[in-house]
Amino acid sequence: MADIRIQAEPFDTAAETAALISGRGDIGATIAFTGFCRDEGGRLSALELEHYPGMAEAEMARIAREAEERWPLLGLTIIHRFGQIRPGEPIVLVLAASAHRAAAFEAASFMMDYLKTRAPFWKREHLTDGTVGAWVETRAADDAAMERWS
Repeated sequence: MADIRIQAEPFDTAAETAALISGRGDIGATIAFTGFCRDEGGRLSALELEHYPGMAEAEMARIAREAEERWPLLGLTIIHRFGQIRPGEPIVLVLAASAHRAAAFEAASFMMDYLKTRAPFWKREHLTDGTVGAWVETRAADDAAMERWS
């Protein structure tokens, strides 16, 4: 069963990896993807992330179950932050563990493609000039990446 968390506070990728593999001799590979807030060429002061509590966790659990059905995973941790996140701070962690690297790589990639396009999170830019931008739309490239899993 996947460990799914939505939280305001930052996470520690190394500590999450250590917790996942602690006492385990069956795990041969872990893949950790950490997504960070970018400054978008110096124009972004923060990214505001909102979610629908309950619905977001349920959707993430549903897609995690699909990943666990598709690949022989031995562990899966997904952490997504909300609130105001500054450039350089982590937003999301997908940590997949398996006996072999291929399953871990593919499952982590699948989860990130899903999180970028289908998970119920909304992003709004806060600009360095003090203005608040519009809500960020999903990019066509992200939608195209998601199609490969159909």
